[in-house]
This record gives sequence, C-alpha cells and structure tokens, in this order.
Amino acid sequence: MTIYYSLTFMLLAAEMVTFCLLVAPLPYAIKKRLFTFLTESKVVAKVAYGLKISFIFVAILFADALQRMFRVTAESDLAKSNKGMVTDLRTDTSIAARKFYAQRNVYLTGFCLFLSLVLTRTFYIILDLIHTQEEYAKLKKAGTSGAGGAKSEDQTKEIASLKKQIAELKQQERDFDILKKQAAQNSAEYDRLATELNTLTGSNKSNKRVD
Repeated sequence: MTIYYSLTFMLLAAEMVTFCLLVAPLPYAIKKRLFTFLTESKVVAKVAYGLKISFIFVAILFADALQRMFRVTAESDLAKSNKGMVTDLRTDTSIAARKFYAQRNVYLTGFCLFLSLVLTRTFYIILDLIHTQEEYAKLKKAGTSGAGGAKSEDQTKEIASLKKQIAELKQQERDFDILKKQAAQNSAEYDRLATELNTLTGSNKSNKRVD
C-alpha cells in the first residue's frame, strides 16, 4: 500500500473512532462541554480546515482508483473472453492482483469520503439536539417562574379581596356601634320621658286629692 493510501486508511480509522465518540451515550454535561469545545476552539477550526483540504485529495484518489478499477475490470473481462487462447498463469495472477488492489483502493477512499459526510451530518444533528435541549430547559424554567408569578398574582388578588372583606366588616361593626349608641340614647331618652311622664302624672293626682 502506497503512502497516500496508508494515510487514507489512518484517516478512515480516525473517522471511525470519532464517530464512536459522537454517538457514545455520554452524560449531557460532558457532551455539551465537548461540543462547545469543538465548535468554539480555534485549534479545532484549523484542524477542520486541514481535513477539508485532505478530503479533496481523497476525492481525487477515489476518482483515480475508480478509473483504474474500470480499466483493470475491462482487462480482466478481455482476458476471460480469450480462454481459447493460451494464457500465462502469471498474467492472470497479475490481473487478479491489480483488480483486487483497485477495488480495495476504491472501497477505502469511498468509505473515507462517505464517513466524512456521515460525521459532518451527525455532528450538526447532535449540536442541534443540544441547542434544543437548552431551549427546552430555558422554556421550562420560564414556565415554572411564570406559574410562580401567576400563583403570586392569585395570592395578591386573594389578599386584596380579604382586605376588602375586612374593611367591610369593620364598617359594619362601626355602623353597628353607631346603631347601638343610638339605641342606647333612644332608650335613655325614653326612660327620661317616661320618668317625666310618671312624675307629671303623679303630681296631677296629688293636686286632685288636695282639691
């Protein structure tokens, strides 16, 4: 395996490890810190930029490997069609080896490119999920505080209603006291008038007796 295909294999292995880390069932706090670091770190941004350039070269290798595979496959089909002719075993072995290497290179570069797309999409899906969970937590907290505010508002209304009832009861009590005082005054005035009436009536009777 040549050096660039060896590097492609190492890149594919790194992508597989990264994918396993992304889909691993990590706690929410750790996953949030990890993705925050990956999105905000300048070093990670530079590494991502370098990986984009490397994937361009991998795409070129994929196109070259695909072209070689088609050419070797055509040579293999041509060799099979000439079975009636005397063929060399070493030639057949060489064609089979070239076909195997061409297919291996196509699969290697193709899976590397495909996994890069899967990683990118998975990364942004998980990032959107984290943002959605944050928004949900904020809305839930706001809903809880809103419910508390509504509860306090209800309590305020109830307190105001109770104060109003207390004021009405105090006003009724004052009115009752006024009526009680008026009744007492009326009773005293009635007693005074009755006493005067009795006095006058008694004096009239005594005058009649004298006459």
